Amino acid sequence: MLRRVALVVVLLAFLPFGLTVLYAVPAVHPVSTLMLKDLATLTGYDRRWTSLDTMGPLIQHSVMMSEDGQFCTHSGVDWGALNTVINDALSGEATRGASTIPMQTAKNLFLWQGRSFLRKAMELPLALFVDTILSKRRVMEIYLNIAEWGPNIYGAEAAAQHYFGRPARELTRRQAALLAVALPNPIARNPAKPSRGLNRLAANIERRALKAGAYVGCLKP
Repeated sequence: MLRRVALVVVLLAFLPFGLTVLYAVPAVHPVSTLMLKDLATLTGYDRRWTSLDTMGPLIQHSVMMSEDGQFCTHSGVDWGALNTVINDALSGEATRGASTIPMQTAKNLFLWQGRSFLRKAMELPLALFVDTILSKRRVMEIYLNIAEWGPNIYGAEAAAQHYFGRPARELTRRQAALLAVALPNPIARNPAKPSRGLNRLAANIERRALKAGAYVGCLKP
């Protein structure tokens, strides 16, 4: 019995690595653990898988500038930002997020939500592996199709349709920026009814996305 339990544990530990290799195939459309939870609880979800080319560049650039400005240059983990967060925590200062898009993709695909050192420790090797096996474009494509944008709403296409009544490729710069700044707290932040603070954040991201230049070079076909 102990051997069987140990075998199951080992298989579960290596499952994300095997799935990551599978997810390199463009025809495969991964789902997140939150989406699986919605299915298990019979609440269902709205997700409309859309390729990066169909999605258009505005939402891609806005999300990258909001969530992970060094996405094209790091190898899955932004070690500089992570070290800053660790030093702030050790000195008792308020910490800010240091999760990269590969880290968030790994979390959404394979781990649970919420804050914990255990989950963060598991995110790191998974993010490095995801960034090694998948191209930057594929990582972004998966992330933009599994990110939560509200209760039972996943992916940029479903979010664009839900909040603005249009496909992602037809979003304005401000709408794309509003969707991007809603990502850190998609339950509380409504892109269609932004507060003054959310509008200020969106305006900043809109300017950064407009001047992104070489920062978004890895997203080009």
